[in-house]
Amino acid sequence: MNPVVHFEMPYEDKNRMAKFYEKAFGWKTTALGADVNEYVLVQTGETDEKGMLKKTNRINGGFYKKKDPKEWPLQYPSVVLATSDIKESMKKITASGGRVLGEPVEIKGYGMYVSFLDTEGNRNSLMEPFMKE
Repeated sequence: MNPVVHFEMPYEDKNRMAKFYEKAFGWKTTALGADVNEYVLVQTGETDEKGMLKKTNRINGGFYKKKDPKEWPLQYPSVVLATSDIKESMKKITASGGRVLGEPVEIKGYGMYVSFLDTEGNRNSLMEPFMKE
């Protein structure tokens, strides 16, 4: 099985979004730089020194800056599924009636990432981590 390991949501105002989730839910936000498209990581629970959650049955997430919807449609909350072989998973998605959105890109320090649409039009993503269990 490919577990859900991360969630993603778009933001319009990074500071407003961070203040909301910090105040409403106690999440810790870490803004990354322009070199990673202003992505903001969020920790939803207590983590270790590597940023990994200490308790099971929880996931962390991130927020990405909204782009022009004409160029980037389907900017909605989504989940990221772990895979041990991103290319093989892409083939399975296509064979099962889904559509892969582009080619995998490297998320520096984390792994290879690609988004896809399922048969219902939901956008989700795959992550093949560099460090495997």
